[in-house]
Amino acid sequence: MNAKPTNSMSRSIKQFGLYFGLLVLGGTVGLTASQYLRQDDPPPNVRLSPIEPIQLPESSSPPSTPPLENTSFIAKAAQTVGPAVVRLDAARIVSRKEQKPFYRRFFGEESPESERRRVREGSGSGFIFSSDGLILTNAHVIQDADEVQVTLKDGRSFEGVVVGDDSVTDVAVIKIEAQNLPTVTLGNSEHIIPGDWAIAIGNPLGLNNTVTIGIISAIGRSSSQVGVPDKRVSFLQTDAAINPGNSGGPLLNAQGEVIGVNTAIRANAEGLGFAIPIEKAIRIANQLVTTGKVDHPFLGIRMVTLSPSVRKEINESSSIDLAVEAETGVLVVGVIDQSPADQAGFREGDIILKVGGEKVENSIKVQQAVEDSTIGEDLKVIIDRNRNRKTLTVRPGKFPLDDE
Repeated sequence: MNAKPTNSMSRSIKQFGLYFGLLVLGGTVGLTASQYLRQDDPPPNVRLSPIEPIQLPESSSPPSTPPLENTSFIAKAAQTVGPAVVRLDAARIVSRKEQKPFYRRFFGEESPESERRRVREGSGSGFIFSSDGLILTNAHVIQDADEVQVTLKDGRSFEGVVVGDDSVTDVAVIKIEAQNLPTVTLGNSEHIIPGDWAIAIGNPLGLNNTVTIGIISAIGRSSSQVGVPDKRVSFLQTDAAINPGNSGGPLLNAQGEVIGVNTAIRANAEGLGFAIPIEKAIRIANQLVTTGKVDHPFLGIRMVTLSPSVRKEINESSSIDLAVEAETGVLVVGVIDQSPADQAGFREGDIILKVGGEKVENSIKVQQAVEDSTIGEDLKVIIDRNRNRKTLTVRPGKFPLDDE
């Protein structure tokens, strides 16, 4: 006689059936998913090809002189002129007596002293303008230097000798004992106009052979306009970066010719750089090479460029009486006692109209005309004095320097 299943047994059988059905369903889903995910897998007996690494183009060692084809005019100029640009490290040996505290305590200011030496260094740039080792730079780069080390772009180093320096134009020449050196090609600054390209090469902040690019911003900037009234230079202005260390380096035109000598004379001139025109720099350099010094012509007058507003201000604030309708010119506002101008008869209030036969419209032109004259030789100056023209003959003297 078969026993009738109990309720608990019936529930167990139902649960088992449910679990078994879920297990079968899960296995089916898993198998299907596995086949789906593996449908892109290669057959078990197929080997994958190894991944090939990317091959970079083969490169050869760079040539000693990079080719200039297909490069910009800036790169061509830098590669051509760069070998002739040098780094200058100037040192001044200073003797200093240092009093020892032990002796000062007992003997006061008359105590025994020990002497020590220290070196104050500065650096700048220069460029070779003669293959036998003549280098042009700024006078302030090597000023008061006892030693000058010259380093070429190829790494060679030489001891430099100061041939001469001229603080009035900030030009100096250095000589090194070497031959067949690379040289720059000199250009013509008189043909450039604002907007022309300007390329500067130098060693700013110790970063050798740095190239910067800009344009000629202005020409004929007077020393007073630039903020260095003690200089006798009509500067080129550029927006090519010229920083400390660039001083003495070349300013180039688009053809790679030197048109100026860079000078970092204004520490606060952000975005502005100045250069000495190459004609002026070379003329001074030749005098330094020949005689070791430069004597600048000197008249001994203080002057101001006339304009309607200047005339009005002078008439209202001084004893000088200027006619409003007077010709343009340069007003003499002071004459130095015992100067060549004083001896020639110049007076305060004279209006300079011509110097050496050339008409002068401003004080810059007068300064240039005097600079181009010869010390000790007659120079004709036409003036207007009290509405009457007179011709004065002056013999320029030697420009007085502070250290003389």
